[in-house]
Amino acid sequence: MDWNTDLKRLMGEATHLVRSGQLADATRAIQQALGGAAARHGGPPTPARADVTPPSHTPQPHMAEAPLWRRAGTPQEVADAVVIDRSSRAPQAEDEARAYAAPRPAANHNPLAEPPGSFTRVAFTHTATRHQTHHYHLYVPPGATAGSPMPLVLMLHGCTQDPVDFATGTGMNAAATPANALVLYPEQPHSANPNGCWNWFRPGDQHRGSGEPALLVAMLHDVVARHSVDAQRVYVAGLSAGGAMAALLGREYPDLFAAVGVHSGLQAGAAHNVMGALSAMKNGAKPSAAEHHTAHRPANVPALPPPPIIVFHGDADTTVHAHNGEQLIEATLAALAAAAGGARETVEAVHTGQSPGGKGYTCTVYSTAAGASPANAPHEQVVAEHWVLHGAGHAWAGGHADGSHTDPGGVGATHAMLQFFLAQRRS
Repeated sequence: MDWNTDLKRLMGEATHLVRSGQLADATRAIQQALGGAAARHGGPPTPARADVTPPSHTPQPHMAEAPLWRRAGTPQEVADAVVIDRSSRAPQAEDEARAYAAPRPAANHNPLAEPPGSFTRVAFTHTATRHQTHHYHLYVPPGATAGSPMPLVLMLHGCTQDPVDFATGTGMNAAATPANALVLYPEQPHSANPNGCWNWFRPGDQHRGSGEPALLVAMLHDVVARHSVDAQRVYVAGLSAGGAMAALLGREYPDLFAAVGVHSGLQAGAAHNVMGALSAMKNGAKPSAAEHHTAHRPANVPALPPPPIIVFHGDADTTVHAHNGEQLIEATLAALAAAAGGARETVEAVHTGQSPGGKGYTCTVYSTAAGASPANAPHEQVVAEHWVLHGAGHAWAGGHADGSHTDPGGVGATHAMLQFFLAQRRS
């Protein structure tokens, strides 16, 4: 039989099955058609989704191999980054799109949930920007099951990066697998910033319910609508500009995030224009920058203590001065004291060490003093960790060399950050 005629017949059958709601049969028909194409052209069809990197049971600051989905090509060529439009497709079109994926158990009972073990690029339209389609990538761990609430980590890339590059460099997907955690990577379009930076320094993007903070939280709620997310274990982390935006989200949404991670970033409100941003990056923020928000706290921001924070910063960073890391810790401790009426004290524990790659670090752990915690909390509760990376520049410590802005020989920031996160729960 002529192949083109056969292909048309099989695809026609698949379309009919989709419209009649028989998605599994439609998938088999499409796979049969694609299998015929492979035989005709001498090779297997490109899979819709590549395998996910197996979990690493021993935290390592250097990831030995790039994930299989990353090794397939550059971020623009990744085969498994399936685009799914959650906001504008008609129900029938959504069903047809899902029919092209191999049948796998859903993460929950929502038919639109991405399947376990997937890393998917999702198209998303925010109510405030209906004229523009945004995108994010979502990693769903292989162990995702219906009705089992999972932690969620919101990861914000730095300038010149994208979600696939950031996922590759940090290795967060592999680290999140044994924790059975979802990982959400919003994508900043170059139309919003020429270098793909989050606009942490613009007043319109620094407040709850407006600009980029509102967009990022809307993406998070979009994931929550389809997956079983543990509302007490939602975290946000970022690198550089992404770290500065993570700090902003922690300040503006203390009722949403259980902890914040900032790598090579700046404190919330460090600048309010481009010139101020450049100055803060070079020397640290002026004290008045953060005080401005405290003095004019919007009424819609809940009067809650800030989430616990973990900060990584290289003391040889020439892009964002290491003083910014100190200011992040100082701002958190000051806000905690203010929330407790000035009565809360913290104790410090200092640890020093070296990564397997021979790079030194100093980690200072800040905990609430005995008796200063709420009655239902432990006597000592970690509220901040500050990792000073000796001799390190502007790069994710312990990251994979296949990702940009990484320091493979550094201490494993990804595993340390995730461990810090999972020890925190929002009450």
